[in-house]
Amino acid sequence: MNTANNKRRKETLETIKKTFVELIQNQELDQISISQLCKKAGINRTTFYACYDGLHDIADSIRKDLEDNMVEMYRDEIENRKSRNDYLKLFRHIKDNQIFYRTYFKLGYDTQLKGFGYDAKAAAKYFDNKFIQYHSEFFRAGITRIIRMWLENGCEESPEDMMEIIRSEYKGRLAQDGEK
Repeated sequence: MNTANNKRRKETLETIKKTFVELIQNQELDQISISQLCKKAGINRTTFYACYDGLHDIADSIRKDLEDNMVEMYRDEIENRKSRNDYLKLFRHIKDNQIFYRTYFKLGYDTQLKGFGYDAKAAAKYFDNKFIQYHSEFFRAGITRIIRMWLENGCEESPEDMMEIIRSEYKGRLAQDGEK
């Protein structure tokens, strides 16, 4: 294995992603050209196409990176079947990675977070196991909109304040830290 080439390829992939993220902040996806991205990244089109099939491929790669990062962040909770209601962890991650979350939302991937963080077992208990899919969708839409608004406001409130908003909306129905 050629370690130097692997390192160079990783650096090129990251440069392309970083440049794409910069461009998408001020333009829509369909307004960005591969030529524009290559020029800004300081690479040629051949290099670009050796790494990605197109702009949608980069967008998908960024989505996958962020979703993998979120899964890793909640790995312990997932593996041990603990409640994933530790939204403080999520809000801290968002505050530390605002540009990537803004990109994620701008690309419209937020609709793919169907069951993220929703504790169906707790919901079944609180709602007598009725209409869980509707409660789940209501929660997902609400948390998504709150996160979007927070990002639009530059994450002015602290992650702790955002967690308090969630707790107050759900009036103690969220499992406390460490509870199953």
